[in-house]
Amino acid sequence: MDVKNLMLFKIIVAGLFLSALSQTIIADSSNTVIDATRLLAASNETDNWLSYGRDYTNQNFSPLKQINATTVKRLVPKWIFQTGKKGSFQTQPLVADGVMYATIPGNDVVALDAEKGTLLWRYKHKNRKEKNKAGPANRGAALGYGKVFEATNDGRLIALDQTTGEIVWDKIIARPTDAELEGLTQTQKDFLIENSDTLPAKMAPIVYRDLVVVGVTAAGYGMFYNIFSRFALKGTSPDEIPPADRFLGLRGYVAAFNVNTGEEVWRWHTTKSGDWEGVFASTTPEGEALPRDIPLEKKLAPKLKDRWRIGGTSTWMTPSFDPKQGLIFVGTGNASPNDVSSARPGDNLYANSLVAIDAYTGETRWHYQQVPHDLWGYDLASTSVLFDLPVDDKVIPAIGIAGKTGWFYVHNRETGKLIYRSEAFVPQKNLFKAPSDEGVISSPGSWGGASWSPTSYDPSSGTVFIAGIHKPTLYRTEYATFEGKEVSYILTEIAESEPSWGTLTAIDTRNQGRIQWQVKTDLPLIGGVLATAGNLVFMGEGSGMFAAFDSQDGKRLWEFNCGAGVNAPPMSYQVGDQQYIAVAAGGHGLLKTPSGDALIGFGLAD
Repeated sequence: MDVKNLMLFKIIVAGLFLSALSQTIIADSSNTVIDATRLLAASNETDNWLSYGRDYTNQNFSPLKQINATTVKRLVPKWIFQTGKKGSFQTQPLVADGVMYATIPGNDVVALDAEKGTLLWRYKHKNRKEKNKAGPANRGAALGYGKVFEATNDGRLIALDQTTGEIVWDKIIARPTDAELEGLTQTQKDFLIENSDTLPAKMAPIVYRDLVVVGVTAAGYGMFYNIFSRFALKGTSPDEIPPADRFLGLRGYVAAFNVNTGEEVWRWHTTKSGDWEGVFASTTPEGEALPRDIPLEKKLAPKLKDRWRIGGTSTWMTPSFDPKQGLIFVGTGNASPNDVSSARPGDNLYANSLVAIDAYTGETRWHYQQVPHDLWGYDLASTSVLFDLPVDDKVIPAIGIAGKTGWFYVHNRETGKLIYRSEAFVPQKNLFKAPSDEGVISSPGSWGGASWSPTSYDPSSGTVFIAGIHKPTLYRTEYATFEGKEVSYILTEIAESEPSWGTLTAIDTRNQGRIQWQVKTDLPLIGGVLATAGNLVFMGEGSGMFAAFDSQDGKRLWEFNCGAGVNAPPMSYQVGDQQYIAVAAGGHGLLKTPSGDALIGFGLAD
């Protein structure tokens, strides 16, 4: 079947390549503008997929059911659009009124006829820097008020005309604020400003009211801003503060911009003066002991009181939004420098946290830090998902997020209180064990039990579907000489002696997070999951296989070899009387899966 599907793929590509790239027509501008009213009611537009995750809940669920457990065996490619750019292809397309919008590697944006896969327009992006340090991947766009919004790998937020693809406004968003530069020398200021050009934004933005909101990725010291040697950057002595001009970094943040002008309205930083140190927690909130030398951290804290300035802490994925509460929900990355814990005493708020932010002011409402003072890279990279949770005789407004720790965490989204933590959906070993000179193999490792891949939630059954990763990591303490002194840091490596695989897991949110079923895959899963009302779950694999599973028991019902790694989240839409499933097949650079450049639209054979 694999060979047959691959041959079919090549035949279709050969037939459609020229037509997909050569046609340039203007999209129909007579359709209704996507305003605040339509975005609030996006879940009711069964034909469309108006925002990342389909609507503000980020449920990645389609109510369409023409393609179902009975008919899925007739699913075939209806069109293939080749972008002409190979690279890590992670976009989730959007569809509005018969037009598909997708970002492609390198931050180009295309608009396609959603029925035929033919090109309507293409925006070609020009980077501010000749070489992009963040890689080519972009995870999607946002729609609203006649515009297509894209955040780029060179630190820009761009609004394109939805009909023509022409630039409406183009703003640099990754520059440090005046407050961040206060008290620094001119040399230090110039360093931060110059290196902000490479602060990327990979997530798809979110639009609500008159705001477009997006966060930045790979912020901090020791990430993409290093101009010194490894040891000079990584090393620090517990007894003295390193030279300030050598240890600068950019803080992560989420910011809101006016949809019409691009002017910044508010900015929420992931690290802040005053609460960076936290309470010096000795355990996780659920009670697992953390290997911290808290007396040493408290001794160092007065000398390193300004380390929040270089705390980094990225935001990886599109926030979910609760209009009733007026809250957006953001998952944050680990603190910087991630491998020298003595350089960042305290809990390092708001790293490794799920945070509720006032959607209109940018003020913190609540937070839940899964791992205080993280040593392992257990950041919250996946999207959060909103749903209603029946508990006894009440319905609780809930939020869930798949953690790199390998649990699915469910909270009351009004208060942040943890309701429960699911059964582990990946193997766990030495989860919170300190690195050693000999080395400690931990799982989930730094890749996490769940990375950025969006989860999917079926509201009819209360089941959440998670793309999981089992890829153990070796954590070892290393030593180097820094300005005549011995310093230590944590070396992180993939544990090559350990096997790795992926898991697709169905978890019952209405039964304390019990696992209903699980499917094991040969390669770790990065890309995301789509559930549909047709009782199907769609998921791609790095091998190139794109498959549909029965949502009730996990039985594989259909598969197609796309010829390149499917490391992107699928989505579904309808044009006329035809339901489609669309997904990008382009591979993943770090996982070294087969590369390609295709967007594929599947539908039932005539």
